[in-house]
Amino acid sequence: MNLQKVRDVMTKQPITIDPDAPLGTAAAVMREREIRHLPVIDVAGRLMGIITDRDLRSAVFTPLVAEYLPSDEGRQLRGVGETLENLRVRDAMTWNAVTTGPDVPLAQAAAVMFSARVGSLAVVEASRLMGIITERDVLKALAATVPAIRGADPDTYLW
Repeated sequence: MNLQKVRDVMTKQPITIDPDAPLGTAAAVMREREIRHLPVIDVAGRLMGIITDRDLRSAVFTPLVAEYLPSDEGRQLRGVGETLENLRVRDAMTWNAVTTGPDVPLAQAAAVMFSARVGSLAVVEASRLMGIITERDVLKALAATVPAIRGADPDTYLW
């Protein structure tokens, strides 16, 4: 039996972002490209972390929540929160991104995503970003194993 590997379904040239980019830029890229995960890489192409839509929401809403806390706690939280224009990707990203290798079985990568409660895995080989695999990639690969209701492409299925 030929088991699928991560490299078979990953996005091989993911959109990435610099750690010093403004958070607003990360949000705009995610919105325009309709993606939820941006690997953060250094100039050598090494993975530094990942910024997700969840990280962005946390950075944006933390100051808003502060207004509903008792004054001491709210003041402390407001001191941590800055405006979106002043924050950089490095200020909100997940530094210890969960990763996988390109030759890992797809089922194993899916299990890691499930147990770690993450929506993507950066695909890394020798510290260099090789790609990204998302929940959507895993589900698309799984859907390709069942007969389509309409069309040959999993993106055209009618459920």
